Amino acid sequence: MLYTRLLPYASLFAVAANAQATSDLILGGGSTSTTSSSASTSGSSSGSSSGSSSTVPTSGLSEPATPTGSYISYSSTITIEFTTSSSAITTSAILSTITSGSTTETTTLGSTTIFGYSTEETTSNVTSSTTAPTTSQLLLSGSFSATSTVTLNSTSSTSTQPAPSATCNNYPQFCTRKYGNITEVSAHNSPFIKSGNAAANQDLSVTAQLNDGIRLLQGQVHFNGSVPHFCHTSCDVLDAGPITEYLGLVYNWVSSHPFDVVTILIGNGDYKPVEQFVPFLQQTGLVKFAYTPPKIPMGIDDWPTLSQFILTGKRVLFFMDYQANQTSVPWIMDEFSQMWETPFDPTDRSFPCTVQRPPNLSPQDAKNRMYLMNHNLNYDINILGNSLLVPNFPLLNITNNITGYGSLGSSTQNCENMWGFPPKFLNVDYYNVGNGSVFEVAAMYNNVTYNRTCCGLPTSGSMKLETAGRSATFGLVLVVLSWMFL
Repeated sequence: MLYTRLLPYASLFAVAANAQATSDLILGGGSTSTTSSSASTSGSSSGSSSGSSSTVPTSGLSEPATPTGSYISYSSTITIEFTTSSSAITTSAILSTITSGSTTETTTLGSTTIFGYSTEETTSNVTSSTTAPTTSQLLLSGSFSATSTVTLNSTSSTSTQPAPSATCNNYPQFCTRKYGNITEVSAHNSPFIKSGNAAANQDLSVTAQLNDGIRLLQGQVHFNGSVPHFCHTSCDVLDAGPITEYLGLVYNWVSSHPFDVVTILIGNGDYKPVEQFVPFLQQTGLVKFAYTPPKIPMGIDDWPTLSQFILTGKRVLFFMDYQANQTSVPWIMDEFSQMWETPFDPTDRSFPCTVQRPPNLSPQDAKNRMYLMNHNLNYDINILGNSLLVPNFPLLNITNNITGYGSLGSSTQNCENMWGFPPKFLNVDYYNVGNGSVFEVAAMYNNVTYNRTCCGLPTSGSMKLETAGRSATFGLVLVVLSWMFL
């Protein structure tokens, strides 16, 4: 019985032992270590800049389970009106072309209308009104129209089809469905894929993640000096590099996938003012795709359809957990006034679907917002005064499964039963474990069929660490048993 209870823990120790040859364990775990109750700077240090994985001794380290900070609430809705003083310069069609074998199908999604000169963005609420000039913008209008089919090596076209064949986020049904009414898979700590580092949360590159169907990319940011890096708890534990490198890859993918809508959730680990992120995000090129909502905050039914995002070209949604300021930077949306989360970095396999952040949210308000379900199971291990929160590798196949106690499917059903609608995002570790099971769960609650191939080849994380765990488990069990009976 004692051996059975210790075996999963020994596997986790094996992970850490494989990641570092010395006696120091690599810290694993959640997406943040900041526990300040206000918007002040966290006490964790960013550390020195490093492009490779780094390790720290565990002695005396403690990783708090839940981050906190200031939460924004609105007594009234702020509306943002867009007006332009110019006339149309040019109009052109938006086409989707899909080739299968010897047949090419072309769908007209709508038309683009380019307006020049200046645009004014007016923000107003009950008590005040501000006006700020912006640059020229691209406005698109139109609707779905017929699909034409052309056979290769043929000189004539066949008859038109009654419905478009274009897919939006991999499903044609999503094109006319509102953003808030689609359940999608989120890569918890998407950038953290360092080989041999137990603090990693994913196996595959961000490009592979997007190719496989991940549509929310979430990661914690700490400033390494004056430059924001994706760092896990601190940059001494896992430094995935400057955010510009990772988001540059996202830009490349978004640019080459014009019919996909991607969400990016920035964890502001140091509680920096949102304005400090802007120049770095501008460097990535993603800002030209950034969506600005017409009002603040947005309720679950206020969001556009995916086709509306696509037609306007504003296909990237930025959220920030703490320190967002939509009157200053309107395209970086405050997460918790528009989306709530279930318990963070859960260690409870029952995965209660309760509101943890923002605190004290009324059930009525919760039902008017999207929500993110944290379904990334962790071990909370305390050894010799060290507190470690690490992904639960031995149970990954069950955690990411469709059915069974502690499975993603079971938790999603529990949430739907409790709130009347499924989560917007399913936030998981090592989404590829289960060979697409996480996407199958999302498809079930979207009433569509998942028939894609998953997943890309692993570059780090669970697959390699799992092997290390199997090879070293026996020896480490003996070590742990010896320590237990000292």
